[in-house]
Amino acid sequence: MPAAREGMAAEGAESKPMPPVTQSRMENFRKVKTSEEDSPLPFTGLAPDVVEMKVKEGSKIRNLMGFAMSRMELKGTRQIVFSGCGRAVTKTITCVEIMKRKLGGLHQVTKVRYKTLVEVWENKDPLPNGQVETLTVHKNVPSICILLSKDPLDPSEMGYQPPEPREGLWPEEEEIEDEISTSSPKGMKRPLTSPQEELNNKKLQDLAQCQWKPTEKFLFATMRVELCCEHFEAETHYIFI
Repeated sequence: MPAAREGMAAEGAESKPMPPVTQSRMENFRKVKTSEEDSPLPFTGLAPDVVEMKVKEGSKIRNLMGFAMSRMELKGTRQIVFSGCGRAVTKTITCVEIMKRKLGGLHQVTKVRYKTLVEVWENKDPLPNGQVETLTVHKNVPSICILLSKDPLDPSEMGYQPPEPREGLWPEEEEIEDEISTSSPKGMKRPLTSPQEELNNKKLQDLAQCQWKPTEKFLFATMRVELCCEHFEAETHYIFI
């Protein structure tokens, strides 16, 4: 019996709750500045008048495309480069697809790499001597650079994509809306569809009722491809190196 009591006492001592873990000091810091390292463009033989568009996370696509289109419509401008990193990668690709659809006949080279972002964090609670404690963080994020050229490029270069034929580009907004708004005549039997197809059709009808701006045509077409990806594939391919 004494041995059993000693065993129970030992188990009771081991089952005592652990003291609460102290919260990380990083909760007292806030980000005050973000900058990215300067690095040369990963392309060779660029034109001297090449236009470089640096896309940021908070950039407005309308403002970016307004400036980019005005420059590329000039006869003297032959090339343009769109670059973005982190959360701006998707917006960078969107700008490229909009320009390819509007101008047509553009040769493309895509390069993907990593870029270092430098973040400066500041302590919300000042030190006893009044100074502010700061912390510098170096973060590696994916980055994309896309070159569009009116002149032919080296087709053997990694990431090269030839111009798309006119029939391969996205249809006009009116054609998309007409296709979506078309419904079966009254009295005719509708073909059997799966629940997923019915959900996709409902989403497309809701999107068609929205007032789309010119710069949002590609965004709508992109959403339509995502919903109908079972029927066809997009023509654009990005090669990651």
